[in-house]
This record gives sequence, structure tokens and C-alpha cells, in this order.
Amino acid sequence: MTLYHIDFEPVGRRGDCADDQSILAAARKLSVDLVSICGGLGSCGRCQVQIVAGQVSPLTADEEIALTPREIEQGYRLACQTFPLSDVKVHVPAQSLTAPQRTQVEGLDVAAQPDPPVCHFDVQIAPPTLHSPIADDRSLWNALAEQHQVQPGIVDFRVAQILSPRLRDLNWSVRVGLRGNEIVALGSPAQRLLGFAADIGTTKIAGYLVDLETGQTLASQGLMNPQISYGEDVVTRIDLARRSSADAERMRQLLTDALNQMLDGLCTQVHVQSEQIVEAVIVGNTAIHHLFLRLPVIQLGLAPYIPAMRAALDIKAHDLGLRLAPGAYVHLLPNIAGYAGADHVAMILATRIAETDGIILALDIGTNTEICLNHRGRLASVSCASGPAFEGAHIQFGMRAAPGAIEHMRMTQDQIEYQIIGGGVPVGICGSGLLDVVAQLRLNGVLNRHGQMQNHPRVRETNGVREFVLVSEQQRPGQKAIVVSQLDVRELQLAKGAIRAGIQVLVESEGIAEQDIGRVIIAGAFGTFIDVASAVTIGMLPTLPRDCFSQVGNAAGTGARLALISREQRARAQAIAERAGYIELASVPGFQRKFAQATFLG
Repeated sequence: MTLYHIDFEPVGRRGDCADDQSILAAARKLSVDLVSICGGLGSCGRCQVQIVAGQVSPLTADEEIALTPREIEQGYRLACQTFPLSDVKVHVPAQSLTAPQRTQVEGLDVAAQPDPPVCHFDVQIAPPTLHSPIADDRSLWNALAEQHQVQPGIVDFRVAQILSPRLRDLNWSVRVGLRGNEIVALGSPAQRLLGFAADIGTTKIAGYLVDLETGQTLASQGLMNPQISYGEDVVTRIDLARRSSADAERMRQLLTDALNQMLDGLCTQVHVQSEQIVEAVIVGNTAIHHLFLRLPVIQLGLAPYIPAMRAALDIKAHDLGLRLAPGAYVHLLPNIAGYAGADHVAMILATRIAETDGIILALDIGTNTEICLNHRGRLASVSCASGPAFEGAHIQFGMRAAPGAIEHMRMTQDQIEYQIIGGGVPVGICGSGLLDVVAQLRLNGVLNRHGQMQNHPRVRETNGVREFVLVSEQQRPGQKAIVVSQLDVRELQLAKGAIRAGIQVLVESEGIAEQDIGRVIIAGAFGTFIDVASAVTIGMLPTLPRDCFSQVGNAAGTGARLALISREQRARAQAIAERAGYIELASVPGFQRKFAQATFLG
């Protein structure tokens, strides 16, 4: 037996593997949770990895069936069928990881030269004396001018309030955080200046702590958006805020508290103080943006759905209740329209589709799904109310992507195989699992194209509603069977229909066909989890070759981080917002007919 070193990236797990162990076995040993519905038999094709370096065993017949010629050319293999013949470096695509590990994948790795709006200057200041009683602010500006040729400007009022004691505590040796001509932070020369980026989704918040000098992400964290207790969709929250100023303020405060909680957690992870965070960038859809800033939202809920503010904004963090450096600013990227906000701009920025030739479709899939089509340099966007079914809401046994959730399923005649997050006994089904189930039921004739359940040994009727039994009562002693009902299928049809209808509106507006699309980029938390083949099977995505699709994780979060570290990226974001056209689906003639047709399966 020979041992070889296996390196799994980007999850950062590495260790030894024997030559008689598959890459899948090595992954399990090193706690890299690859999707493997068939248990490693090579039949499900879900454990795809890319061999980046090293020698491995020859391609098997199962792999030739499961992989496309282009995937084989690019070094993709099935982990369960591949054995090391030397030290091996393996890239694990996001879609091959189970849900808990996929949340650790940062998303797109987009290079940008750090050029943050806040720069630091280290200065040594001469203390005042009886012979030279110079005011502290003048002494600071004099030192900046003499040592760094920085011309005098202004001092943030909150920085001014701590200026004198801070200079003396630091023995007159300080690191100055300068934003333009304004001093926004003072610290010791050893302190790094940090930034905070956040993508506030309708359901979830993703936050990142970033070193402004290097652009490196030091820590990341995800939280549920606490506003969900006031409504699962933004329309409900808009209506509530319109009717009650107290509820509007409560929703704003919940969001602020969640962001401060996230900031504390991120700082604890890397052992820094929140006062080192001198700049923040926050993105979200237009409704979230307005609720966070306490801007009026009544006009967002009424046609023609107009935002109060479209422009990018710079607001003092303390005015928003965020605990950062005394003079820190929060930059909010520009919105596009009433239902296409700064998060959509950030997604376009990160995916670089605005700078790419050809015909490219980019989707940020979630409770609200934003879609952008680049047709040879012309950008057009729509927003679809895809609803909470992708999060497991409104589904009888639905749950979020947590331990115990069925996240993938495969069906061969009457035989069912499924993968459970965390292993163990299934307790429910998450959005990606529901997508797989409906696709498999359609492929096996249990559902017709209208989504109606046909007769099958696993189909039964309870209280007048047909349901498909995934996990029977016998498999869950003392508990109810886990089923997918006809009503659950309808919920998914509505969600997928909204997305497909939005795609159709975009391609028709440009006078092209779906088959003309060269690339499809799928972003967003749910977009990272789905099986693309299942999404194509049920008709949520166009029928295109598999290698046209790429899943990129939280692209909006990546765009927020780009804007955090680079003034040039902020300028690009502004240009995107100005350039992007927007189509309001309610204004499209015959849209309800398009939507109804788009709910068909296949």
C-alpha cells in the first residue's frame, strides 16, 4: 500500500490517501462532504471533482456516461471512480459539496487592485509644550503635511471628541485613517485598517471582514435576516412599513442589531476591534435598502414601483446605528429600479458580464430572483417574485438547508436514493431536494407536464390531496411519513415559472431565442445548491448544453467586497446602474399567459 497526499481546494482540507482508496473515500476521511446519492457506485454522477495536478487512475465506463466530452477534457472525474497514482490536487466545484460546506465557499474569486477610499498614514507628532502650545488637531495636520505631504482637511466630529486622549494614550505615535480630506479613524501604528461588506438578502445576510490594504477576506459569516418574522417576501414588509411607522422602525432596528451581531462575531474570529473597521459597503434589493435607511417605501408597492433613491450613497455608520470606527462611512451601491437593487448591481459587477462579449444570462436566485441578459453589450434586467419555496417555506415537510434535510434525490423505477445533510435520519426536505424530487418524478412519469400526479405505488391520497411518499412511516417509526404533495409541486411550479417567464421576456425583448444564449451564470445561495440538470428537466432553466452553465455562489457578496476595496470598482458599479435597462414584468403584454405556460414541467 502506498500513501499519497490529497489536497482539496477551495475547502482547504488535505491529508494522506492510500492508493486503494478512491478520491471520494479520501474526501470522507478528511471531512469534505461530497454529494454522493448512490453511495459511491458511480451511477448518480454527482461527486464530480476536477483533477488540477497529479496522476490518477484511467477513466471508467461510468464516467464516460456521466461526464461530457468537454468536462473530461477539462479534467473532471467522478470522485468515487478515481484513485490516486501520485500526490493529487483536487478542485471541488460548489455543486459537488453538500449544503453546509457550500456555505463556506466564498463564491467568485475576482481580482481587483486594492484602492480603498480610506488610506492610512503613520505619523509621529511633537507633543505641545509651554513654548509651543499648538492645538492637537493642528499638530496632527502639521505632521501629516510634513511626513506625507497631506494637505489639511477636516476631522470627523466623533474623532474630534476622542482626539486629545487618543494622541496621549498612543504616546503621539498614531495611524491616521484618511477618507479624502477627512480623518475618520485614529489607531496605533500596528493596527490594520479593516472593511466590512454585507449582502442583505430577503432571507439571509452574508457578511465579510476584509483587510483594506491587501483585499484579503479575513472572515465571513451568514445569518438569517430577522425581518423574515415580518413577512417572507418584501411586498409584505413594504405593506407593513407603509401602514405602521412603528413596525417600519422595528424592522430597521432588527436589521441593525443583526449587522452589529455579525460585526462582533467577525471581529472575534480574527481577534480585532470593531473600531478598526473604517469603511463598509452594504448591498440589498431596493426594498431592503429603503427599509434599512428608513426611506419611504409606499411608492415601491404601487405601480410604477419607483425607488425614492437610485443614486449611490455615503452615510456615516453611527447614523445607521452600526458600531464601526468613529468616523466610518457606509457606502451603498446604486439601485436600478423598484425591484432591481444594489445587490443586482453587485452581482453584475462580480460576474463581469457587462464587460464580456456574446450573449450571457446571469441569475441571482432567491426569494426574489433578479435576471440580467447581456446581448452583445446591451444590458437588460427583470426581477421575479419566485417566492419562498426554494427555502423550504410553504412546503408541507419543507425546511431550510440544515442537518436532516433531504437535499438530493434520485429515482429509478420504484427505487429511491437520497442524500441527507449531515447524514442520519431524514426530518424534512430543503429547496434543492424538492427541485430534485419534482425533476425525478417528471422523468419517471409520476408527474405529467402540467404537474399532476399520476398513479404510482408510492402515490397515495390524504384528505383529498395526492402525495408522493419519500420516506414511509415504517422508515420513521412513530412519526409521519415524509411526503411531497400535489400542493408542494404547485408551489415549486409557481417559483420556477416566474423565473422561466422572466428569462423569456428578456430574450424576446432582444429579438433572440433561448438557444442563442452562450453562457448562463447562476448566483445566489439557492443557486449554489441546485442541480442544474434538475432545473433544466423541470423547465426552470433553458435547455442548453451542461457546460454552458456555471454556479458562482454569492456573487452579490463578491461585488460588495470589490466595491469595498476599490474606488474603481465603485465607479464601474455606477456605470452598470446607469447602463442597465429594466423591464417591469407587469408592463409586458400577455405576461400572465407567458407565466402560466412557464409553469409547465419540461
